[in-house]
Amino acid sequence: MMSVLSVLCVNLVTANMLLSVFFVSGVLADCAVYSDLFITAPKKMEALSGSCLHIPCNFRVRDVREFDSRKEISVVWIKNQHTVKDNPNNVIFHSSEINNIYPMKITGNLREKNCTTLFSSLITSYTNTYYFRIESKLLMATASCDPLQINVEDSPRRPTIEISGDLKEKESVTITCSAFTPCPHSPPKLTWNLQQDSHNKIEENTDGTFTTKIQETITLSDQHDGYNISCSATYPVNEGKHVKTAEETKTLSVSYAPRNTSVSISASGSWVNLTCSSRAKPPVSFTWFRNSKEGLMLVSEKHIYSFKVKDGDYYCVAKNHLGRQMPSGIRLHSSDSPGRPTIEISGDLKEKESVTITCSAFTPCPHSPPKLTWNLQQDSHNKIEENTDGTFTTKIQETITLSDQHDGYNISCSATYPVNEGKHVKTAEETKTLSVEYAPRNTSVSISASAGSWVNLTCSSRAKPPVSFTWFRTSKDGLMDVAEGHFYSINVTDGGDYYCVATNDLGSQMPSGIRLHSSDDQEFGLSVYVTVKILGVTILCSAIVIFECCFRSRCCNKPVKKAE
Repeated sequence: MMSVLSVLCVNLVTANMLLSVFFVSGVLADCAVYSDLFITAPKKMEALSGSCLHIPCNFRVRDVREFDSRKEISVVWIKNQHTVKDNPNNVIFHSSEINNIYPMKITGNLREKNCTTLFSSLITSYTNTYYFRIESKLLMATASCDPLQINVEDSPRRPTIEISGDLKEKESVTITCSAFTPCPHSPPKLTWNLQQDSHNKIEENTDGTFTTKIQETITLSDQHDGYNISCSATYPVNEGKHVKTAEETKTLSVSYAPRNTSVSISASGSWVNLTCSSRAKPPVSFTWFRNSKEGLMLVSEKHIYSFKVKDGDYYCVAKNHLGRQMPSGIRLHSSDSPGRPTIEISGDLKEKESVTITCSAFTPCPHSPPKLTWNLQQDSHNKIEENTDGTFTTKIQETITLSDQHDGYNISCSATYPVNEGKHVKTAEETKTLSVEYAPRNTSVSISASAGSWVNLTCSSRAKPPVSFTWFRTSKDGLMDVAEGHFYSINVTDGGDYYCVATNDLGSQMPSGIRLHSSDDQEFGLSVYVTVKILGVTILCSAIVIFECCFRSRCCNKPVKKAE
């Protein structure tokens, strides 16, 4: 019994559907048969209250003989129903009338069968179905087969954001924000967070309606993944006195190869856990390798690789279909001695420059960190920092202003690790020598005799990098460049004041000069030189004699013990 009822129900539903199809088809067929006027226009249009609506429209008549472009033509817009005789109040616009119920204006050329209409000052109560009608001496007809549904909303429709292209890093994509433009005479203003002052462009669609657009082409990177593109459409309403705004947001989902791949280590007794991390889209797969005599050997294909401590270099590779990345490896070395701390210097190693010196020690156990000490400053503050891979480092730091006295200075830093629950310690030490550049210091000039009437002038200086020497002699025109080099040999007959200048990239220094007196008689000049030497010897001998006399006098004046 139930199966029979089911069959009857199915048959009844099928019959109803067929009747509905026949009825609708019949109505459309009758409309096409009996209508003398047809229009080409959108079936449905959306408008914004306070704005206008541009209605693109073209018409055609069944019998071309009934339309004469030279004759006067009147246009009528009817709401709700297409019949005029039964509902004359439904006529809301008549082109031959001065005062109409609705603010409409024919902007198309009727003689060219263009019935485009501008519907102004819209309010929500204007939402209805509208029919187009022509009245002339030859033809009185309504386009009953082509109703136009107009919906007037208080809030504008949100713009749309479209992206053309493949959303992968290094790919160029074009991003377009579009807003429906029911009133091209007063279009919306589009703005977004991609580019300031983007050019708004109004385009006509294939159906005669309009769209306002802004567009930007960008090359994607991993930084664009998750980026929110926000586009806003601002519509002027009420003749520009007010505005209405709608906004749309779209989030970019960009695929990219592995980034920031890193390896961290943690210990548990004699076992270690190596963890590989990476940022990528789509997610990566991880592969662990160990360096061997035959090259890299695959040891694991998991995010975390746990094993008993074994010396060697371990590497992680993160891979997806867009690429791969392998960070620096981790070297495991089982030893009873801690690794030496590292000393780093940031800044330019030149005198008068400030540099920051940092001593760092690896800190496998941050709960029992090493104690860092050095010879730069007593009681320096130890600071424990977490690294990007989750491990820890202990640091001390000092900023100093360099001078020439720092050149060759040995910085010594010691890391003391508490072990066996603090009962013992293990120490490692590192030393680094400063190499500081500085301008010339202690520049001096010396003189020595040479053969005959010649003397050697020697210039000396302490500097880094090494200096170049230049010799000058005073003249009527000022200092005159006479030689370059460490030594300068001259004849004593060439009298005058001589100066040496020591120069490097950081500065120069000129000590006091040496004055040589010249004479027209070379023998006289030479005799002066010899006399000076004899006088020097005489003074030296006199000093020795005086010293000896004093010594003897003290010895002679000692009291003599009387014999008992």
